[in-house]
Amino acid sequence: MESYLTVQADGQFELEIKKSRFICQIARVSDEAAAQDFIDQVRKTHTKANHNCFAYQLGQPANIQKQSDDGEPSGTAGVPILEVLRQMQLTNLCVVVTRYFGGTKLGTGGLIRAYSHATSAALEHLGIVQGIEQTACQLTIDYAQFDSLQNRLAQLALTAQDIQYTTNIQLTVWLPTEEVPAFEAQMTELLNGQLTLGLGQQQFNEVPISAQAIHDLRYQK
Repeated sequence: MESYLTVQADGQFELEIKKSRFICQIARVSDEAAAQDFIDQVRKTHTKANHNCFAYQLGQPANIQKQSDDGEPSGTAGVPILEVLRQMQLTNLCVVVTRYFGGTKLGTGGLIRAYSHATSAALEHLGIVQGIEQTACQLTIDYAQFDSLQNRLAQLALTAQDIQYTTNIQLTVWLPTEEVPAFEAQMTELLNGQLTLGLGQQQFNEVPISAQAIHDLRYQK
């Protein structure tokens, strides 16, 4: 696994459709126990609601999927919520859409659209992040090389971190793991081999993706 997509932060979003309130609450979860705890928490908060429908998708890749219509007609609530998560390739999150019935029936198609829209609107409101596997590249260079290195890093939209000024300069650059070999070759050529490059820890760092990218995920063919 080189990357994953998930919601940026826990939160909720509410909308009204034909006088029914749809409250979509989303939480990042790491396992099914955490997902069930979140569902139970929402149910306790909204004990008077007509329905607390949910779906969650877990794993990397997302191979654990569950959903519930919680009393709505079969396939009109849980499945549409889960389908949004599938389309957007999101993982490790749980979505609960609470409905307070407003007196007007929406019909099968209307319910599917309502639960789907509540979910996608909440996700767009809260934001999506991409977790990218990155490796810490630790460079040691001479002072005379620093300006050249800084200029090249700026061209690559990379930022030097943990800069230490001693008898030489030591700094760290985080890169997507798959890009490390090309970066090492480029730095070696730029500095004529006058550098030491070591590889540090690997971890997943999360970067927000644009509203357009979220839209493309939602409506990709």
